[in-house]
Amino acid sequence: MDKDPKYYFQISTASGVPIYRQIVDQVKTLIATDQWQPGVFIPSVRNVSKALEVNPMTVSKAYSLLEKEGVLQSVRGRGMQVATVKSAANDLRDRQEEMGPLIDQVIDRARQLSLDYQQLQDLITKAWEDKDDE
Repeated sequence: MDKDPKYYFQISTASGVPIYRQIVDQVKTLIATDQWQPGVFIPSVRNVSKALEVNPMTVSKAYSLLEKEGVLQSVRGRGMQVATVKSAANDLRDRQEEMGPLIDQVIDRARQLSLDYQQLQDLITKAWEDKDDE
């Protein structure tokens, strides 16, 4: 894993989502989208904490949770790697369930801003298309 951790992680302190949770979610996304393959070693706690300017304990907490879920595995003397056994995170249903809390946040925020369903759908469609153009 030669790339700067900032390439993989984008942390938002204004989102209301704890930083460790953002890291967990982003690691799962990287694995679910096959950007990180089983057996690949991921950036170290030290490198991620330094690059993102967050406490190493925050990154360590995220990695520990991922290890408990079977998404990552620790290799003594080498660091953390994507679990070699396909995890449930790769299953479509689990990925959809993972999106649930994020979707709830978006819906709640849209209602706070007095956006109706169609306006929110239009925003999501436009954002999706803009990402495809990148």
